[in-house]
Amino acid sequence: MLDFAIFAVTFLLALVGAVLYLYPASRQAAGIPGITPTEEKDGNLPDIVNSGSLHEFLVNLHERYGPVVSFWFGRRLVVSLGTVDVLKQHINPNKTSDPFETMLKSLLRYQSGSGNVSENHMRKKLYENGVTNSLQSNFALLLKLSEELLDKWLSYPESQHVPLCQHMLGFAMKSVTQMVMGSTFEDEQEVIRFQKNHGTMFFCFQVWSEIGKGFLDGSLDKSTTRKKQYEDALMQLKSILKKIIKERKGRNFSQHIFIDSLVQGNLNDQQILEDSMIFSLASCVITAKLCTWAVCFLTTYEEVQKKLYEEIDQVFGKGPITPEKIEELRYCRQVLCETVRTAKLTPVSARLQDIEGKIDKFIIPKETLVLYALGVVLQDPSTWSSPYKFDPERFDDESVMKIFSLLGFSGTQECSELRFAYMVTTVLLSVLVRRLHLLSVEGQVIETKYELVTSSKEEAWITVSKRY
Repeated sequence: MLDFAIFAVTFLLALVGAVLYLYPASRQAAGIPGITPTEEKDGNLPDIVNSGSLHEFLVNLHERYGPVVSFWFGRRLVVSLGTVDVLKQHINPNKTSDPFETMLKSLLRYQSGSGNVSENHMRKKLYENGVTNSLQSNFALLLKLSEELLDKWLSYPESQHVPLCQHMLGFAMKSVTQMVMGSTFEDEQEVIRFQKNHGTMFFCFQVWSEIGKGFLDGSLDKSTTRKKQYEDALMQLKSILKKIIKERKGRNFSQHIFIDSLVQGNLNDQQILEDSMIFSLASCVITAKLCTWAVCFLTTYEEVQKKLYEEIDQVFGKGPITPEKIEELRYCRQVLCETVRTAKLTPVSARLQDIEGKIDKFIIPKETLVLYALGVVLQDPSTWSSPYKFDPERFDDESVMKIFSLLGFSGTQECSELRFAYMVTTVLLSVLVRRLHLLSVEGQVIETKYELVTSSKEEAWITVSKRY
């Protein structure tokens, strides 16, 4: 867990730094409300550090200055958008590159968004087909992994505290690695080794004030230890993926995995490697955190858990859990949507301003990094009634679902990694809630840590009891 925890606020600022490093922006603030640089070289990095996270910094900034605000990352201008209305003016529904993928590729020094429109559409389609086919082909495997976790929890005495974050991370790692990379990861030791590398990749970025200086001015290359840790882990991951890609090429397997869809597409080996790496990393962390937060909220809101159990019982009865029946779990999907919203699962995303644009009366200079302050938007009282209340039934309203889709959490704008996570979490909850009461630990307060993907600051503990 320690290695994985390093994938934290520092990483988010590294991603922002990577994008800015690759795409330097204009220094013209264009009259956009906001704050001036605190320091000449670091810009407002000290303010972000003092706020505790980039998300918390943006919450304060939007409260003070309104829906469109500006600040400085180093010597570069950043614009943040904090309401649905201004996001509607900037979001292009025909945009095929995903903000999460774009930033992660920038950090890994991959060719982020460099293809033309038709190539980007083709790769997006490959992603979608890869997720669909891997989920369909591996549904039995996903069910098996869920039932293994259920059996483990059933073996515990009712008073035993279960380390939820640890178990959800292990479940997500096994699910993602086997469904993306295949039978190579049936071996528990392979999964553990991959998990270690998954965290170690970003170990070299220690604190994001250092990122603000070290990453942008190239001091990473001056630290032999940091550079070696990063390069060794990256080399191991690449080696594993290259081996799998080579094995899957030109052969037919009974188990269709995500990489197969990329191999069968019109992509070169480097593109297959990059897309496999991005999807593996992103889907692992999103799936783990969605599973964790969903169970946390179910232990807290007993009426929601009761209603979810009733839906699961009505849909499946005493019969098996099947892909066709899973699609009927409408309330479960609402629970997951509300989990994403309430947890602010991905509090910030970003796009690079391709051409000079305008939001309200403000001019956004070309090559400005534009942040979508999703954590701010997801709890904006002008958009959501009772925004701090966990209420899955709010998604009965079609207009609410349209807003959620606009933000990229549902529908055609939903990223492939989140779509994958929704299905994995739905199967897991169906298995667990069908047999178990999920219970909170009395007196436990779960504090939130806002990173690239939101997590709890400490381990979240639960207890379980048998329904039958």
